[in-house]
Amino acid sequence: MKAIAIALVAFGLSVSLEAHHSFAVFFDDATNITVAGTVTEFRFTNPHALITLIVKKDGREETWVGETNAQTLLRRRGWTSSSLKAGDAVTIDGWPSRDGKRYMRVRRVTLADGTVLGGPTATERSGDQK
Repeated sequence: MKAIAIALVAFGLSVSLEAHHSFAVFFDDATNITVAGTVTEFRFTNPHALITLIVKKDGREETWVGETNAQTLLRRRGWTSSSLKAGDAVTIDGWPSRDGKRYMRVRRVTLADGTVLGGPTATERSGDQK
């Protein structure tokens, strides 16, 4: 019984560690990008919330995904599961994925009215946003 419990804990940890990845491995912190579009989905999940949006570029539509921080940090910054909804126009600043996919790490989300959605608190270092 003890061996089964240990195996289950080890399996659970390995799944959690695989789901949470290193910023530097996946994102280019030397490059900043900005995309503007319409939200199609906002998944307020762990280990990272995800924003999917349609971006119009050169007459075509592209699907982009922005990865944010964990729910706990987002909640401290004032985000909720209803902070974004399908149809919202947003501008996202962040860092592009290293593999060239339309995937980015979110630094800042600006709503259509100019409001910055839940920026870092005064006690957080700038590096904590990565």
